[in-house]
Amino acid sequence: MKNIKLSIKARLLVLALTNLFSACSGFTDVDLPSSQLTSTAVFADKSTANAAMVDIYSKMRDKGFLTGYPTGLTVQLGLYADELSFYGNAAAVQANFYNNSLMQTDTALLELWNSSYSQIYAANSVIEGIKASATFAKADKDQLLGEAIFVRGLIHFYLLNTFGPIPYITSTDYKDNSTVSRMQESQAYQKIKGDLEQAVDLLPKQYTGSDRSRPNKFAAKAVLSRVCLYMELWQEAADASSAVLNQSDLYVWPQSINTLFEKQSQSTIWQFMPATAGTNTYEGSSFIFQQGPPALTAVSQDLFNSFTIGDLRKAQWLKAVSNGGSTWYHPYKYKNQSSTGSTSLEYSIVLRLAEQYLIRAEARAHTGDLIGAKEDLNKTRNLAGLGNTSALNSEDILKAVYTERRLELFTEFGHRFFDLKRTGRLDKVLQQFKNQWNTSDRLFPIPESELLLNPNLLPQNEGN
Repeated sequence: MKNIKLSIKARLLVLALTNLFSACSGFTDVDLPSSQLTSTAVFADKSTANAAMVDIYSKMRDKGFLTGYPTGLTVQLGLYADELSFYGNAAAVQANFYNNSLMQTDTALLELWNSSYSQIYAANSVIEGIKASATFAKADKDQLLGEAIFVRGLIHFYLLNTFGPIPYITSTDYKDNSTVSRMQESQAYQKIKGDLEQAVDLLPKQYTGSDRSRPNKFAAKAVLSRVCLYMELWQEAADASSAVLNQSDLYVWPQSINTLFEKQSQSTIWQFMPATAGTNTYEGSSFIFQQGPPALTAVSQDLFNSFTIGDLRKAQWLKAVSNGGSTWYHPYKYKNQSSTGSTSLEYSIVLRLAEQYLIRAEARAHTGDLIGAKEDLNKTRNLAGLGNTSALNSEDILKAVYTERRLELFTEFGHRFFDLKRTGRLDKVLQQFKNQWNTSDRLFPIPESELLLNPNLLPQNEGN
């Protein structure tokens, strides 16, 4: 079978199963000969089916929304909002994100779209293959199904929050997918929520392996809490976060912010393993620079100034680089820019406890549980060396939560941009920070080539 470039268009054909094993480096030792890569072979054996699922994680790590490379949301939405300043070549794709000048012909948008739907398609292939197989024990079948459904919901979440109304793809049927239409945001959220709830039911409590690179029940619960927050289902968001935070046998609140981003951190809920032993995160290689001026990005002065005196995150998660009379700061959550010998010290953390405390704090403030909201808010403040919040009423607590989310979750998969948008502050904040910001910039343009191949994706997003 040919390796077919996938997206939801006329070229969306059957995913080549040989491609499922093309990027398993660092995840699995399975190496099935290409002559045996048939759907029957893959989904008749636990080890090869596991390799197919794990390969999806390697592709998520390397391409698309969640990669720590400069092509992922961590860098691109950091530039698109107010977290990062751009110092690279004006012809670099990141320049259009920084200048809010994205066009429907930009290859960076097409890459995000195609990578995401390729990963969704691969997840659907696993779902269909596992369901059709009669050889798996129930526990193994539930785990693989739960992981694939979790991935499908998660990637659709990022598509929805960047492109707006999107197609929600749940099969590998070429005819259906090539003419699919965009779904309204409220409907898509219900689909995402439903997938995550199903994943929670299917996934086990315990992790597969010791490195937390395969999601468990509470990884799905953590994303579900975020989705409920975005849907303004406050009590459901609080309940889902509580379900995660109550797992004291799995998760431990750290004693120091210095260990938060190490691979063995017990506050990590889910993370990506590096491609090979000894290498570390793409975030480290993307952000860290040794001399100025920066080659691509640095922390914006606005973000730097938002940290108060005594905030340990300013000292530990930002690093100064000076050149003559100029000083720049780069994100320093991940400390390793290159190889650390035979052992990786840092994995790319996708989900961690701090977000869950901040989700529950916000949700509790909305439901009137102000004491609980402040207790949750103070967890991250106190760890950062700050005193308890002085906020008293729900409005002030919410403002404090938004500020804390900015300081705690900066340069982590676009939280800042999404927070500004969902709380109605996007235009006010970014019009002050960027002269060229327009209200229509809240959504990325749908790639032009997708609209040409499937007119059912029309109309294009406003302003593009």
